[in-house]
Amino acid sequence: MDHEQLKALDQAHTLQTYGRFDVDIDHGQGATLWDLSGRKYIDFTSGIGVCSVGYGNPRWAQAIYDQAMKLGHISNLFYSQPYAELADALCVRSGMAAAFFGNSGAEANEGIIKLARKYSFDKYGQGRSTIITLNNSFHGRTITTLTATGQEVFHQYFFPFMEGFRYADANDLESVKAQDQGDVCAVLLELVQGEGGVLPMEQAFVTALAALCAEKDWLLLVDEVQTGIGRTGSLFAFQQYGITPDAASFAKGIAGGLPMGGFLVNEKCRDVLGPGTHASTFGGNPICSAAALTVLDILDEPTLEAVKEKGAYLRARIDAMDKKSIGKSRGMGLMIGVAVQDGYTNKALAASLMDAGLLVLTAGPALRLLPPLTITKEEMDAGLAIMEKTLV
Repeated sequence: MDHEQLKALDQAHTLQTYGRFDVDIDHGQGATLWDLSGRKYIDFTSGIGVCSVGYGNPRWAQAIYDQAMKLGHISNLFYSQPYAELADALCVRSGMAAAFFGNSGAEANEGIIKLARKYSFDKYGQGRSTIITLNNSFHGRTITTLTATGQEVFHQYFFPFMEGFRYADANDLESVKAQDQGDVCAVLLELVQGEGGVLPMEQAFVTALAALCAEKDWLLLVDEVQTGIGRTGSLFAFQQYGITPDAASFAKGIAGGLPMGGFLVNEKCRDVLGPGTHASTFGGNPICSAAALTVLDILDEPTLEAVKEKGAYLRARIDAMDKKSIGKSRGMGLMIGVAVQDGYTNKALAASLMDAGLLVLTAGPALRLLPPLTITKEEMDAGLAIMEKTLV
């Protein structure tokens, strides 16, 4: 099959819900990809932050094979070893108390929304169910997580949206307080707004927000779907902010390319969701759990420290580029946003970079870089060389 045949097959038999670039991907190794014609690309996307340990990782692939030959799936009505070991590993390394596993980031965020509302219902009864989220946030594509998303562009077509959400400005504690009408049960935020443009929260705001939530007995919910599993240079971004949330969602990089999500809770919330209150058929799937255990094993503390160093290296090189089309970088670890200057668009810049052999993403008005966490210096330098040569 060649590129045009693949495009024709796609357009004949799949819903056209994605604004795809005119690029196909056939296989990869490390942070390098090849298309059907054999053309090479340096990958600064990792499947939108999913392929955390790169492509063709032999340890990851072997773990999947071994578990598939042993037990591919079993109902959550029974115990199985991989998910229990994964929950233990996540809790030990995060300082949280317990885990729930599902399939995706949206499902993970749905879970912590349910957790917050049940916590409040159990303790205070009805009428205290509103969740405050932040303007410019993104929390998923289901009806509930779309409603939680603080961007009007997503609040269209699918009416009616859910009740029970209000929006505050990021880094503005008074704006958060202004949303309190005596009916709030939680605040949900990304510590780095990903889809909104790779915008880290200010430390002072996060510290004050955590204190406010503790004072009012609002659950502090942290959406770590994109920031979690080493992306920012610690297993979870909240660890760098010096807070312990009541619950934190995760997905994307957890299983290195297999569909998996979930959330962690602290001791206060350990018993909120009892038997029958929440479930997921594929949650804790043995193959995904085995893959995730291997991802965590690969992403040990020295590797996470290297993520910080790689991010600093990329940002320093980008900031030193004398280009009219881009401004300064921002972000944490290997979650990097690059400002796009007036007169240029991120989509046009991304397309030109892809034509030159570098895959990048967009987010809000910015370029977004989410390379595999195991990317080598040689691959980073190759990608930077393409940026230097291509961008004006």
